[in-house]
Amino acid sequence: MKNDQTKIPQATAKRLPLYYRFLENLAASGKQRVSSTELSEAVKVDSATIRRDFSYFGALGKKGYGYNVNYLLSFFRKTLDQDELTKVILVGVGNLGTAFLHYNFSKNNNTQIVMAYDVDESKIGNEVGGVKIYNLDQLQETIDPEVTVAILTVPSAPAQKIADQLVEAGIKGILNFTPARLDVPDTVRVHHIDLSVELQSLVYFLKHYPV
Repeated sequence: MKNDQTKIPQATAKRLPLYYRFLENLAASGKQRVSSTELSEAVKVDSATIRRDFSYFGALGKKGYGYNVNYLLSFFRKTLDQDELTKVILVGVGNLGTAFLHYNFSKNNNTQIVMAYDVDESKIGNEVGGVKIYNLDQLQETIDPEVTVAILTVPSAPAQKIADQLVEAGIKGILNFTPARLDVPDTVRVHHIDLSVELQSLVYFLKHYPV
């Protein structure tokens, strides 16, 4: 996101891509206006939170009218830097990594995995989903200098060592799908996505907080 938007709450920032995806669908269907209530029902965020999120960016809508879909879409496209291609690398071409390469953000034309890395000699040099797999040991020499984001889908044991390599190679953001909690400099942001923890949390809530 643009630097002048860095002071908004992190919880709000995490919801912006969700709003943007729904607005894309609305625009594609030809809808020109949407209310916070309609947004709330679609993205499962209460309308008061949506209005508060939007208020951080000024007057995006009018009382009694709602929000202009095309205006909001254009605004959030710029806010989320969707007019620029974000190049991403993937490290670890196992089952999950392979799935990512085949999917390769097909619903988001502005994010693309451009290179993949692994240590398995049988995979190096091949392509998966049109993405070439490189030797992880040659990360420094082969990485695209425009890449600042990496997806990490490796076993937990080597995760920290690989994270150190990524930081040394200039990576500023890591989407970590390993159970390991990575130790990185303050200048690097890590988002942890532990699927087993999320599943355990879901099961717990189903048992103790029935809907």
